Amino acid sequence: MNEGYLYTITRKQLLADNIYLMDVKAPRVAKSCYPGQFVIVKLDERGERVPLTICDYDREAQTVTIVFQAIGSSTKMMAQLEEGDAFRDFTGPLGHKSELIDTPAEELKAKKVLFVAGGVGAAPVYPQVKWMKEQGIDVDCIIGARNKGLIILEDEMRRYAANVYIATDDGSYGLKGNVNDCIKELVLNQGKSYDLVIAIGPMIMMKFVCILTRELGIKTIVSMNPVMVDGTGMCGACRLTIGGKVKFACVDGPEFDGHEVDFDEAMKRLSMYKSEEGKKKLREIEGDTHHHAGCECHEEKA
Repeated sequence: MNEGYLYTITRKQLLADNIYLMDVKAPRVAKSCYPGQFVIVKLDERGERVPLTICDYDREAQTVTIVFQAIGSSTKMMAQLEEGDAFRDFTGPLGHKSELIDTPAEELKAKKVLFVAGGVGAAPVYPQVKWMKEQGIDVDCIIGARNKGLIILEDEMRRYAANVYIATDDGSYGLKGNVNDCIKELVLNQGKSYDLVIAIGPMIMMKFVCILTRELGIKTIVSMNPVMVDGTGMCGACRLTIGGKVKFACVDGPEFDGHEVDFDEAMKRLSMYKSEEGKKKLREIEGDTHHHAGCECHEEKA
């Protein structure tokens, strides 16, 4: 399939029900990407642009790892690709790298960091946990999902995190409850203290993590990748209000201070954006601020 396309799938793995991992040969992206950034993939000339956060990268092998859930038409088509097949486009790296990357090592080593991954959010959490270990810094990590079958990348996370805690809504594995229940258990019952929480997962999960960490007085970073559609800020889907200012997840993020994100507005906009009527209404209400004025896309070339 897709004969002649350049971005070959070198590995495909089913992580959980409808959740897939792929290693893609993309030399220039692999050479310059960092944790926190994302790529845009297209299956073919007519394919939809699909933004995906980078799960891992191997500069020597020249590959980038992506993880996706096959829930829409494009991702379901992606799931049908096999090793040896290829993507038409693999654009990136896009977005800003995690703020951890440019934080001075001594400052990082003085912090106690907790990563919180919800569902497929474990994919963008993993490279940050791995990067921290490579800098000689131990971190804790919570992975949460509805049930045991949806927990992904646990073994990989345990390889790099000092402690990995599991939470499942149904209690089928680890702590019975959500990631907030696990945070409360660690901080309030076990007496652990953290200077920074990095939470990535469904919007509703990140919202409630931020409510809790605000109460606990812990700075929290979130990734607003759930609102990204075209990856450039031009479609307006990723428009956010951060600390009272208009920002675009694709261009200004995807990571932001979670305590400054207006989650209620973001979730309402995302719901409205799903219909053409909703898109039109948002354009009318928001005017010139509906979309970003420009973009900086660096496409992987042959």
